[in-house]
Amino acid sequence: MSATPNVGDKAPDFSMPADGGGDVKLSDLKGKTVVLYFYPKDDTPGCTKEAIAFTANAAKFDEAGAVIVGVSKDSVAKHEKFKKKHDLSVTLGADEDGEVCEAYGVWVEKSMYGRKYMGIERSTFVIDGKGVIREAWRKVKVPGHAEDVLKAVEAL
Repeated sequence: MSATPNVGDKAPDFSMPADGGGDVKLSDLKGKTVVLYFYPKDDTPGCTKEAIAFTANAAKFDEAGAVIVGVSKDSVAKHEKFKKKHDLSVTLGADEDGEVCEAYGVWVEKSMYGRKYMGIERSTFVIDGKGVIREAWRKVKVPGHAEDVLKAVEAL
């Protein structure tokens, strides 16, 4: 288990397959603000609401010079279905081997109904154009989250 990067730290670089073909790489996004959000699973209630909220605010994020990248361990094929079903505009990265989740410290032990298991902790990082983490949210509650992130991005 790796240490979680904190606000003020250099963001761990990443490269992973994304929906629509090709890869999404932090190094390719230099100069732009990156909203990197981790979520447990495509097409589950909270994750769907979160993706729809980020999509609903996509134009405002774009105006603020920010790129939104959602990350889960789902495959590119699952991401494609998820995007199509809910008409999502955000980029979805497929971290199937969990390397990016590990690098950001969001692959954690969770507990549900007394059962312990490993999973993605819903988390969001705002990375500035120089690759520095400017904001971080852990154990995110979905309602109002995309709007909070947008406020943080607009304040940069």
